[in-house]
Amino acid sequence: MNIVPVMWVLWGATVIFMVAIMIYSSRLAKNEEDQLFLAESSNHAKSEQDAIASKVGKIEPLKRTALISVGAMTLLVLAYYIFDAVKQFR
Repeated sequence: MNIVPVMWVLWGATVIFMVAIMIYSSRLAKNEEDQLFLAESSNHAKSEQDAIASKVGKIEPLKRTALISVGAMTLLVLAYYIFDAVKQFR
């Protein structure tokens, strides 16, 4: 069995996973405000923003892991093809 199709499938799966996490994160953060000026009586808006910030904070390690895994798989693919090219020119 050739390793190239498996390598490309794994790379594609990690890219799809990263894109899905990025889309989910951006949809969560869509309603997040950078700065709020609230009166004492508007605790509802503050609690909504706190809930959004909590969800976005929980996703951050997953986003970082997905980005690192895509980078590692990309380096693996590049290393394979560079090694293959060097091996062919010998």
